[in-house]
Amino acid sequence: MEKDAIMKELKAYEERRNEFYKFLDEHIPQNTNTGIYDFSGKVMLDAQKVYELFHKLDYQARKIRGIVFNEIIEKSED
Repeated sequence: MEKDAIMKELKAYEERRNEFYKFLDEHIPQNTNTGIYDFSGKVMLDAQKVYELFHKLDYQARKIRGIVFNEIIEKSED
């Protein structure tokens, strides 16, 4: 696989990750001292939306895992 194609997949992963965290940032307050999400208010999220965003992120991560395996691990064993 060419470097440009690999970079495209990594960029897609970063976009999916940013989309996921943007959703969390918009719906979950953060502790002002630590910047960590504050779940103490029992925040309710749209489970379908969370699943949709996570699935996109996970799918892209699995694609990259396949690239790493095929392009790096297998080729280094040859």
